Amino acid sequence: MKAVVVNFCGGKTSKKGNHVILDVGSVDTKEKAAKLVGKNVIWKTPSGKVISGKITKAHGNSGAVKAIMEKGLPGTVLGKEITIEG
Repeated sequence: MKAVVVNFCGGKTSKKGNHVILDVGSVDTKEKAAKLVGKNVIWKTPSGKVISGKITKAHGNSGAVKAIMEKGLPGTVLGKEITIEG
């Protein structure tokens, strides 16, 4: 399953570099998003390095989810596809 990185999580004055919000195309409700909690996500960099993470909770009512990734996620990941496994 594929998802798109929408934004980094954080407050008004700070961002968390390893917390991201993902938009899953086939998921459009909060209930469907809750079924994805606990699944692993993987993003492969153009150089071949693999950065993995885990979906922790649903975000909002439109089917977005929040994932916590390993450290080292670059800002260029915004708008890119991520693979959801499991």
